[in-house]
Amino acid sequence: MATSPASAASAASSGTRVLLHPTLAEIRLERVLHALSDPVRLRVVRALAETRDGLPCSLIDLPVSKSTTTHHFRVLRQSGVVRQQYRGTAKINELRRDELDWLFPGLLAGVLEAARQQEARPAPAVR
Repeated sequence: MATSPASAASAASSGTRVLLHPTLAEIRLERVLHALSDPVRLRVVRALAETRDGLPCSLIDLPVSKSTTTHHFRVLRQSGVVRQQYRGTAKINELRRDELDWLFPGLLAGVLEAARQQEARPAPAVR
């Protein structure tokens, strides 16, 4: 499931780029909630929730710089929310939906629905 340090070292010696991901036992609720609490990261998660095949970073339009985008994807990966892997030169991102649903039943669906409802609400009046 997760990339072990030994398999990462083996892949590195063969020239394959491997990214480390937390195992199921390492995924903590507080880290997942932190990752989902940022509007930019939530935007990424919402985009990934709409596809089963994953998306390269470049296809997810974000209103931040490239270096800030890299930071947000790293937070999502290190918290266990997404899995990233290289396909050629593209870094493909996939939502770890099944794993998150197993660990925290209903959390991801609830967050995605709340985000959808929030977006559908009228913008507050400026005072």
